[in-house]
Amino acid sequence: MVAFEKIYYDVIQNLGYNLADYYHYHSVRHTIYVEKMACYLAKKMGVADHDLYLLRVAALYHDSGFLVQAEDHEEISCEMVESELPKYNLTNSDIEKVKGMIRATKIPQKPQNCLEEILADADLEYLSTENFDRVSSFLFKELQYFEPNLTLEEWDTRQIHFLENHQYHTEFCRKNKENFKQQHLRKLKEKYSLS
Repeated sequence: MVAFEKIYYDVIQNLGYNLADYYHYHSVRHTIYVEKMACYLAKKMGVADHDLYLLRVAALYHDSGFLVQAEDHEEISCEMVESELPKYNLTNSDIEKVKGMIRATKIPQKPQNCLEEILADADLEYLSTENFDRVSSFLFKELQYFEPNLTLEEWDTRQIHFLENHQYHTEFCRKNKENFKQQHLRKLKEKYSLS
């Protein structure tokens, strides 16, 4: 099996050179962050060795579909995985696991196993961090490219709805992240006197 560093280099180079610059949120920076967070959560959850390798590969590829288009990007990412991962000597079984993890990041998230739960949580971990405002501003800016008339108030309304309905899947995130996420939700509601 090919060393992870080779796959990392190839995928990050591809995203860096070919991803449209209006993807302010779904950027190379986001992919790098999600891969690091997936590793962090995996260690907390006791995932190691080959499963960790597959999780890291899935994290790298989870938003690769944006190289083609935003709509159904998860399925496009899965198609890219099917065509590209055999050259790194991943088996069909491994590729199916990677595809499952990528599909688990689709909103609404419906992970079916531990690895899928980890990647789903890593993808939205920013909801519970001090970087929430900054990262969500990147997503707002990105969405404005596709919806030029989107206002900040409309965006905040979407965020409130999303935060109210989102749930973390891993035990670690439920214990350690949920409270911070709720703080961001309260702050947004207070902004519009909704609390």
